[in-house]
Amino acid sequence: MDHSPPIEHSVPVAYAEPLLQLVRRWNVSAEELLGHLGLTEADVQDPRRRLALPVFSDLLERARTLTGEPGLGFYLGLQKRVSMYGYLGFAAMSAATLREAIEMFIRFTPTLTTSVGLSLHVDGGMASLTFVENADLGPSRDVGLLSVLVGMRQIASSLTGRELEGESADLALPELPYFHRFRHLLPRTRFNQPTTRVLFDAAYLDLPLTQADRPAERLAREQCERALEALPFDGNIVERARRAIGTPDTEGFCSLEEVAGVLRLSPRTLKRKLAARGTSFSSLLDAERRDRALVMLQSHSASLQDVADRLGYSTLSHFVRAFRRWTGVTPAVYRRRSASPLPSRPQLRVVRVRPLTGT
Repeated sequence: MDHSPPIEHSVPVAYAEPLLQLVRRWNVSAEELLGHLGLTEADVQDPRRRLALPVFSDLLERARTLTGEPGLGFYLGLQKRVSMYGYLGFAAMSAATLREAIEMFIRFTPTLTTSVGLSLHVDGGMASLTFVENADLGPSRDVGLLSVLVGMRQIASSLTGRELEGESADLALPELPYFHRFRHLLPRTRFNQPTTRVLFDAAYLDLPLTQADRPAERLAREQCERALEALPFDGNIVERARRAIGTPDTEGFCSLEEVAGVLRLSPRTLKRKLAARGTSFSSLLDAERRDRALVMLQSHSASLQDVADRLGYSTLSHFVRAFRRWTGVTPAVYRRRSASPLPSRPQLRVVRVRPLTGT
């Protein structure tokens, strides 16, 4: 029996500082937003403090109630800057290419929070950056997901010095009644999808960053490595296991035994530790297959049989059954509904949004 304590997901208290600055536009004071938690404005500027995830989720929902703005996630996303992520942000900013910056965030996000993660999948000319939810994000889930999607675009444009074109977004949310007011920020968005992700031309991964600095990147990465090593091992076991199952640019997946070897555990211990975290190796493998399938089906160059083979299914019918379980439709139907996300589209522009009255 595994006696590992349950993960207590948390976020840096500094995440509340942009929220505090934002709600002031609606004349909401720091005391109104933070007082019920016993926090002050000085507290949210302390880089050592953290907030339990349910507390932070409650804070987001309170901000939405006090401002009367249901689309608060869009405003938060527009405020995101890479510098808010400390050493990780500095390492990403100093990387040579956008791919390296993304890989920094994938690897070191657990140093910020274990509640969420990122996963990159590349197939041919298509890249998919998926937002992985490792915990229940609560009633403010839409705020979190939208702020991440908009924020990722803001940060990518800032790092490359370019307004990136051609992205589309999938949201694992029902269509939101307030979304029409902000559609210009995410013009090609689909709701009720199996995952939350951004799809974009894989060529963007090779874009150079405007502040690339290899010596600075090495120093910042060393700090991130130390922070990662300081985490309780079990705290990021799910994220580490999923990363070990398969890499973005290679086909095939590692077995339970191979992943256990990478993590220096016995297969039995790995299974036990994953079970203690509410998941299993087969669930993680299933999620990796699903995410790769969604990317592959955006392209019409591979047959369904080819996709099934590359994902390791013994027969096409097994793949079809799995895909229907993930999405509720067959791969053929999903492919027909999913026009390629790379034709000419409206250019992404950074748009300032002002508080609106009413919905």
